[in-house]
Amino acid sequence: MAAIEELIGMLYDMVNDAWSLPFGQEKCVIDKDKALDLIEEIRDNLPRDLEQAKEIIDRRVEIISQSKNEAETIKLAAEESAKNLVAEDEITMATRKKANEIMATAEKKAREIRRAANEYADDSLRRLEELMAEALNAARVSRQKFKGAISKGTKDKQ
Repeated sequence: MAAIEELIGMLYDMVNDAWSLPFGQEKCVIDKDKALDLIEEIRDNLPRDLEQAKEIIDRRVEIISQSKNEAETIKLAAEESAKNLVAEDEITMATRKKANEIMATAEKKAREIRRAANEYADDSLRRLEELMAEALNAARVSRQKFKGAISKGTKDKQ
């Protein structure tokens, strides 16, 4: 199945290469069945693109959840490690310092993963939004041209 961009290009070429009507200004004749088939294919592909966007969002949520779990695991391990150490001042201070470093590292990693996931999801959704806007715009233009051709044909017959 062709990509939406390719289908829109094919529809555009069909309208662009169509025979002009005599005295019809910007009116043209296109193969109705072919145009409807292309529009149907575009319509069929849109739900798949929306599903891909949902999968991206779901994956983002999963990555964030995993990073939170990993951070919590590291935090619990650090806390457990700190509890098991001998209570001598030097050892206790060194342990607290190490636990804080581990926690800071885990939090930093979790923030980086969240940031990357957010950027990835945002970029994917932006690209999908642009693609859908292009498809919608192309469909509107084609529809307006088609409606114009119909109304012109109706006026010419009168």
